[in-house]
Amino acid sequence: MPDLLPQELRILVAVADSGGFSAAAAGLNLTQSAVSHSVRGSEAKLGAVLFERGRTGARPTRAGERAVGHARRILRLYEVMGAEVRGAARTPGGDLGGDAVEGVLRIAAFRSAALHLLPPALERLTARHPGVRPEVRVVREIGAGAAGEVVAGRADLGIATLGAAEGALPGLLSGVLTEEAYRLVHPAGHPDPRALPLMDWDENCGSYTRSWWRAQDWIPRATVKAEDDAMVLTMVGRGLGMAIMPELSLREATEAVDITDLGPGGPVRQVGYVTTPELARSLAVRALIRELRSGKG
Repeated sequence: MPDLLPQELRILVAVADSGGFSAAAAGLNLTQSAVSHSVRGSEAKLGAVLFERGRTGARPTRAGERAVGHARRILRLYEVMGAEVRGAARTPGGDLGGDAVEGVLRIAAFRSAALHLLPPALERLTARHPGVRPEVRVVREIGAGAAGEVVAGRADLGIATLGAAEGALPGLLSGVLTEEAYRLVHPAGHPDPRALPLMDWDENCGSYTRSWWRAQDWIPRATVKAEDDAMVLTMVGRGLGMAIMPELSLREATEAVDITDLGPGGPVRQVGYVTTPELARSLAVRALIRELRSGKG
C-alpha cells in the first residue's frame, strides 16, 4: 500500500477540523477540487471511505476518525523532530539539559487536575526548560476524556482518570500519579447530611465507584445535576444538598462545608498521565512526566 504523503495527511486533518472540503481548501490555500482529489486518493490508498459527504459538509466515518487521529499524531512527530533537532544543534549532548528541550507541549486534563496537579509541575518544567511552551486544554472526563485527546492527536499527554478510558483506548502508555479517595461533603454543621438531596455532575462516578455506589442504600438518586464539581461544591455550601466527591475537587472546599470520610471501604480512583509510545520518547513529554512524578504525594 502506498504511503500517504505529509500534504495528504494535512488535508485529511483540515477537512475533519473544518467540517468541509471548501473550508479546508480555504485554510490550506488550495482549490476545493485539489482537496477532493487528495481525499479520494487517500481513500484509495487506505481502502476505506474516510468522510461522509453531504450538503452541510463532510464528517469523518469511523475509519476516517481513526485515519485522522493517526494523521495528527504523525504530523505532530514531524514538529517534535524539528524542535528536538534544533535544540540538539544548540546544545550538543545536552539531552534533557537546558534549552535542548523546547517547543510546544500540548496537554489535556480534566478540570481539577488542571487546577491542582499541573501548575506546580509546569512551574518546575518551565524553570528547568525555558524553551518549552505548554498549551493546556481542559476537557470533560466523559467517554474518552483526556485520554481520547491523546488518541485523536490533539494532545501529547493527558491527565486522566485511569481505568475505564484506559481499557477502551489500547495502545497508550500510562502511569499513576495519585490515588484519591471519595468523601462525603455536606453543609457545615448539618445534623443529618445523609438525609439531604444528592448533588452530582456528569463526570463523577466512573466504573471504579459504581459497585460501591450500588451497595449504599442510603444514597438517593441524584436530584440535582450541575455542570462541574466546582458548581456542586458551591451549591452544597449553600445548603442545597450533599455530594460524594474526590479529593482533588475538595481542595477548593471552604468553611461552608464539612467533609466526612467514607471509611476504609470507600471508593478510590487513580489519576495518571497517558501518552503514546512515540511521544513518550520525546524530550518534552519525558521532562513533563519527570516533573509530574516528582510532585507525587
